[in-house]
Amino acid sequence: MISLTRALIERGHDVTRTPNDWMASDATDKEQLFGAIAQGRIIFTFNVRDFIVLAKSHPDNKGILLSSQKPMSILLPALDYLLSETEAEEWVGKVRWLNDWIK
Repeated sequence: MISLTRALIERGHDVTRTPNDWMASDATDKEQLFGAIAQGRIIFTFNVRDFIVLAKSHPDNKGILLSSQKPMSILLPALDYLLSETEAEEWVGKVRWLNDWIK
């Protein structure tokens, strides 16, 4: 099965995941948020509880997208739609739910 990241890249989206060149696999939630901020990236996470708290203490984030665990058959079309319909500038300092893009 193709990974979600790879499927989004194949659809032309500029996405990455942890680990990568700028984020170790054992990075803390805070390190991942700071890395995303430094890279100018929205962070997508299933870790709702921790990232809601981090968003409140770091309003300078570039956007946080939250979701409960869902099958790839739901995640992929929702993320593809979101990435096609929004611009990075719309996300600065915001916390949103992926459910808003599930058709």
